[in-house]
Amino acid sequence: RLKLRRETLVKMPYTRFVEVGRICLVNYGPDAGKLCTIVDIVDGNKCLVDGPRKITGVSRQVMPFKRLALTDLVCKIERSARDAEITSAFESAEIISKWESTSWAKKLAAKSKRANLNDFDRFKVNAPPSPLLTSGTKNHRYDERVWECFQQ
Repeated sequence: RLKLRRETLVKMPYTRFVEVGRICLVNYGPDAGKLCTIVDIVDGNKCLVDGPRKITGVSRQVMPFKRLALTDLVCKIERSARDAEITSAFESAEIISKWESTSWAKKLAAKSKRANLNDFDRFKVNAPPSPLLTSGTKNHRYDERVWECFQQ
């Protein structure tokens, strides 16, 4: 006896597919931390990427998928597009501004900013606030004088 299954729509769990025009973040190698665009797919493990070099600093090269992290951003380009076409599509789609507004880019920027702190900056970030600097005291004039000392 056969049981008939109802055809149901299955929603794909993935939304980021490897496709021409997909914007990727390089996560390993000399171009790590830079954005690039997939220009052509070589095989199941590699693709041809281009920055464009003028904007992101990534030159046209074959890169394995293991070195790339796919983003949600896509620009409309044709397969094996030239550098000028990629640059114009990159600028018309405002990829850089869209990337900088994502939480992923903000976290990377905060991480790099924190990594570049010197010793005194790390102290200022991690030091607990001084009770003299809080406005909870009764003598507000004293608080203002303390603030003026620290501002100089």
